[in-house]
Amino acid sequence: MSDRWKPSVTVAGIIEQRGQFLLVEEETPEGVMLNNPAGHLELGESPSQACIREVLEETAYAFTPQHLVGVYLSRFQRKISPETLEDITYMRFAFCGELGQHNPTLKLDTGIIRTVWLSIDEIRNSRSIHRSPLLLACAEDYLRGQRFSISSICTDISIYSPNLK
Repeated sequence: MSDRWKPSVTVAGIIEQRGQFLLVEEETPEGVMLNNPAGHLELGESPSQACIREVLEETAYAFTPQHLVGVYLSRFQRKISPETLEDITYMRFAFCGELGQHNPTLKLDTGIIRTVWLSIDEIRNSRSIHRSPLLLACAEDYLRGQRFSISSICTDISIYSPNLK
């Protein structure tokens, strides 16, 4: 076996207030799309720390994850040339929690056009511009009350200090 398959690990904030979900409108190779505030897990951080960072970078809101909504897998293929497909699998850790202060002086992450608040019906009716099918899946699971303890995700100390034994 020459290549080892490695999914891209991502995190997402599932943020709802008064029946509206906080989403981002972002530029992608496929055009302008909607997504949860989400992004990749980076070296030296836990999934919940990554979610705090991503929500702040993409929305300028502080966010405190309180529950894991779920862990999701999805696969995406993008044409990068007429005969070549890029094949990506995402593993998403989705969190819900408490939305904090908005800092309007923060510049939103590259590619983020703006934040939007949409109802679940508006999300259902906008599937054609979802960046990922997980946007709706996570919102539906959240509305069903699906919650898991954040402590079910173990982040070993070696993530922060790889030389510790």
